[in-house]
Formats: sequence, structure tokens, C-alpha cells
Amino acid sequence: MIDETIRFKIQKGSPEEMREILSQVYAALKEKGYNPINQIVGYILSEDPTYITTHNNARSLIRKVDRDELLQELVKNYLQD
Repeated sequence: MIDETIRFKIQKGSPEEMREILSQVYAALKEKGYNPINQIVGYILSEDPTYITTHNNARSLIRKVDRDELLQELVKNYLQD
């Protein structure tokens, strides 16, 4: 019997990977005629994947990105510029 608590560490995605995924999702939304910014913001605020189109596998891609990490990167980049 193990008495110690096992630590679970989530692997953080790289900012470059998040940027690539976000770019692909943006392009897919734009191709389908949506306002990509509005749709992505709707997804981030609600975590409802139906804000993101399934076109070009965008819905599956966006779910690979942790929303908290994405928000952290967005705020960090906004404040650095």
C-alpha cells in the first residue's frame, strides 16, 4: 500500500503550438464566413465547442489548447506589446 500522494503534472503546451492551433482555427472560421475573433472569444468565455466550426478539424484542434494557458498567453502578449 502506498502512503504517499502521487503528484500529477500537466504538460504545458508551447506558445508556438498554441499560436499555430489558433491560427488554423482562425483560418477555418474565416473560410466558413464567421467572424473568427467573435467565435474564438465566445469559445474562450463559455468553453462551448460549438462556437468553433468542424471545418478543417478546427473544433478538435481548439480543444487541444487549455483555455487557462491560452488566456495567460494572450494577456502576457497583449501587455508586452
